[in-house]
Amino acid sequence: METTKKVLMAKVGLDGHDGGVKVICRILRDAGMEVVYTGLRQTPEKIVAAALDEDVDAIGVSILSGAHMHHMPRIMELLKENDAEDIAVILGGTIPVTDVEPLKSLGIKEVYPTDTDSSGAIELLKSLPPRK
Repeated sequence: METTKKVLMAKVGLDGHDGGVKVICRILRDAGMEVVYTGLRQTPEKIVAAALDEDVDAIGVSILSGAHMHHMPRIMELLKENDAEDIAVILGGTIPVTDVEPLKSLGIKEVYPTDTDSSGAIELLKSLPPRK
């Protein structure tokens, strides 16, 4: 029996554009997932705290500001500190191709540049194993 996946979607840092992440939230809901959107200008600490409070299967971070190499290591560090490395993390936005492998080496499951079709993210999220 397939369980409904719960995904926390977040905008980290001073990135003030949330039109795209709201579209992704709707797409994930339409695909049968429960979605929690934290809103604009979140800190890594608030994102991880919300993910723990909401007991999510995954965190989706949308970032257009170019600060992904600053914020994503902190999010991954906080998940580790909270023994929550089983929460999958995906990243979407304005991400240079040269940053994809360094981000994945942090433990980020997948990186989706702008204009990526959403079907890959939906499949990835649905295929996640149950959390501990």
